[in-house]
Amino acid sequence: MTNDTKNPPIDRVDGRMKVTGGARYFADFELPNMAYCVLVGSEIGRGSIASLDTRRAQNAPGVLGVFTHQNMPPIPGWDAPVGGEADGPAPKPKTEETYRILSSPKILFDGQPIALVVADSYERATHAASLVRATYTRQAARTDLRKHVAEGIAPGRPGRSGDYVRGKADGYKEAPVTLEAHYTIPTEVHNPMELHGILAHWTGPDSLMIYAKTQGVNATQQAMAQAFKLDPKNIHVHTEFMGGGFGMGLRTWPQETAVVAVARKIGRPLKLVVTRQQMFTLVGHRPYTVQTIQMGADRDGKLVGIAHAATAETASYEDFTEATVNMTKFMYACPHVSTRYRIVRLDRSVPIWMRGPGEATGAFALESAMDEMAYKLGIDPIDFRLRNYTETDPEHNRPYSSKHLREAYQKGAEAIGWTDRKPQPGSVRQGDWLVGYGMSTGTFNAFRWEASARALLNADGSLTVQSAVTDIGPGTGTALTVIAHNVLGVPVNRIKVAYGDTSLPKAPTQGGSAIVSAVGSAVFEVCTAIRNTLVELATKAGGPLAGRKADELTLADGQLFVEKDPAKRVAVSDLMRTNNLTVIDKSGDSKGGPNQAKYSMYSFSVHFVQVRVNPLTGVVRVTKAVSVADSGRIVSPKTAASQMIGGVAGGIGMALTEEAVIDHRFGRFVNNNLGDYHVPVHADVPAIETIFIDKPDPIINPMGAKGMGEIALIGFAGAVANAVFNATGQRIRELPITPDKLLRTT
Repeated sequence: MTNDTKNPPIDRVDGRMKVTGGARYFADFELPNMAYCVLVGSEIGRGSIASLDTRRAQNAPGVLGVFTHQNMPPIPGWDAPVGGEADGPAPKPKTEETYRILSSPKILFDGQPIALVVADSYERATHAASLVRATYTRQAARTDLRKHVAEGIAPGRPGRSGDYVRGKADGYKEAPVTLEAHYTIPTEVHNPMELHGILAHWTGPDSLMIYAKTQGVNATQQAMAQAFKLDPKNIHVHTEFMGGGFGMGLRTWPQETAVVAVARKIGRPLKLVVTRQQMFTLVGHRPYTVQTIQMGADRDGKLVGIAHAATAETASYEDFTEATVNMTKFMYACPHVSTRYRIVRLDRSVPIWMRGPGEATGAFALESAMDEMAYKLGIDPIDFRLRNYTETDPEHNRPYSSKHLREAYQKGAEAIGWTDRKPQPGSVRQGDWLVGYGMSTGTFNAFRWEASARALLNADGSLTVQSAVTDIGPGTGTALTVIAHNVLGVPVNRIKVAYGDTSLPKAPTQGGSAIVSAVGSAVFEVCTAIRNTLVELATKAGGPLAGRKADELTLADGQLFVEKDPAKRVAVSDLMRTNNLTVIDKSGDSKGGPNQAKYSMYSFSVHFVQVRVNPLTGVVRVTKAVSVADSGRIVSPKTAASQMIGGVAGGIGMALTEEAVIDHRFGRFVNNNLGDYHVPVHADVPAIETIFIDKPDPIINPMGAKGMGEIALIGFAGAVANAVFNATGQRIRELPITPDKLLRTT
């Protein structure tokens, strides 16, 4: 790890608690008289329930109820028209189908819940669920995107549906050198260690306590308020710790709403923890996507035109969309750019934004095509990108708030040993292995959403920071601690961050790499307000530093002192005591200003990899990885490096192992378990070097920090594919790059 940062690294503030078992995840909570529920999934991919026999399950020991479409308690908010917001934080565009869990005999996807079994123990609920019997009227399930690509429709969600054209749509054809290539991303599934679920407890007729696996407690609060027509203030949601989100916690899923309804019916707290198999069908996935890149360049390596078309799956009952083609619109200087995005409604459960969302999908196609064109032109891949580098956003015709990608290319190339790369594929061998180098660029919007925070400085010098934000694992609590420390100088071990609860100041959902920018800004501002109060007290007439100006003073280790004359100082505790203050309490809201609309704000990454490929077995090993982040000021170097390392591990999975396989005869996954769905293990992940440009963005927020979580993965799969080509001369355009695909092309 290379820490090119100004902030010293600190350990995760919750690290010891997590590794010693002190952290409590939603399933760890136990309440008096609690019941347990298990979902029974459909055994067909399309059709309807012909008969449903629950008698044996009803009579099993400990069973408190079996709920189906015949007796499911009503959910008041679901009486609203389809397309409302009863089961999630964002509007769902209406389709020809309707999916309301346990409300109809209609089956829209394999594994769709047909019964919810409640018992006084998890084991008894599981046993009773196995006794439910159903017969079906089957219909052919449409699950193969490739067979239905021609049925793609333009999605109706604003900002996602319009075809984009700059210059001429087919301007690439005017170039002397052209390329057309097709790329495929399979279905990928989240599979974090922690399973999905919820614990719901009605504490009164109209008051509700929820422990859930959610990336946003305020969003879950709002979704449940809409579903049950309650005042949000009467719903308390708690998610302090989360064992990996990857996007699955970005919405409130229908089974969560069903559990809340059944908990009210039985009058007991009710817990659901889904099975590993149900994780494949009930909490979203990366959508299967096919893409075509058509590219043209002149012989000097200047791009003439790019056309990028993508078609992705969605559910029959909900139009899910993502920004698959967006990177192509602005990444490179190119006069003729067109993008086209379509979705196909299939008999599948709905996808969700996942691990770098559509940008990761689109970057694989664009950055693979850039490598292919560079090879056609006989130009080094980095040089080709630099020849088409742009200092301003060509999509919106405005400057970037900051962009230091040239430096990122240089630092990454030096670290990976790019000069050892040979331009002729298959020309480097070490023993039985072919060696290759590849690189790729990633980018993602740098957001700053509205957020609130509260800070309380106590007379003993300790500080409490509060925000409802959920920390899904990147170290948000640690980053907020560092921000507060940098403003107030309170020692890190005397700062407590309280988060993950709706009783705290409102915060956005953790997603889109925006939390440090949004919540961090709120923390910065309330801590600055405390600092201003201390300065006013110290410098007022009769104060210990009377007459001094604010910019002369420094706060550190509980002392306020004159920076150029450190002997002139006052302890914060003394200052508060003499002013009869036991606490200084500041709260506030924070959001970006109108000036931000004048800039395009993005984070950037460059990934470099070295691979070894065995030509006899087709095995690919990533032997070295360097990831460079251009994401503004690095607030917490240690957790930032961890983010980049996690992105590389996920990128290796995306490139080489991950694929959820469907038997299209039945519309069913055949590898819905961690034995057959392959994720990278320790032996697959090499030592990873992370490098930070660490230059503050002057526009986005007071810290100058931009998001990092998404760019840690976006582009990495393309770097691996490009390295495999450099090693073997074989261009694999369909992920994952498995041995059979390499051997098939030899």
